[in-house]
Amino acid sequence: MTDTPATGGQLAGLQQTAGSGPRVMTGPQPVPIGPAVGQAEAVLSKLLARVLAETGTSRQHYLAMQRLAGLGGSATREGYVFDLSDALEIDLWAAGELADTLAEAGVLAEADGLIRLGDRGAYLRGQIAGSAGAITRALLAPISPADVETTIRTLREVTQRGRALLAAGNGDMTAA
Repeated sequence: MTDTPATGGQLAGLQQTAGSGPRVMTGPQPVPIGPAVGQAEAVLSKLLARVLAETGTSRQHYLAMQRLAGLGGSATREGYVFDLSDALEIDLWAAGELADTLAEAGVLAEADGLIRLGDRGAYLRGQIAGSAGAITRALLAPISPADVETTIRTLREVTQRGRALLAAGNGDMTAA
């Protein structure tokens, strides 16, 4: 990597070196994706929290409904509880209690050995999806569909690689 003297009040890529004044770094620079993703996640989480508050749904109950959708809309109780425990990072006992609470509230229903959304769960999920979808459409309307698709592909790839790093345990965190 090479550097050249800073000119014209440039701020990006500056490096202070002892006695030499600011220098502009040329060559590969780290992409500042972390702050951008973090800020977007924080804002989108706040918007989701508003939608959930409107429906009287806790974040944990929402995530539990999302997990069931991620399992194809139905699962055995054992499979669902195990998935909840893993995804929500709660113990199996707490995951079972969560499933029971949702079933008692009519959010979940069990038939033929499978758990599915109950009438209340289907209604809530539809309400949440409608409200969140309206917000998402408003946020994305001025952005090119190609840019949105590129962002989705990039985030999916980052997520997949991150999961691989987590699955590798304490191995090389740079070998994604």
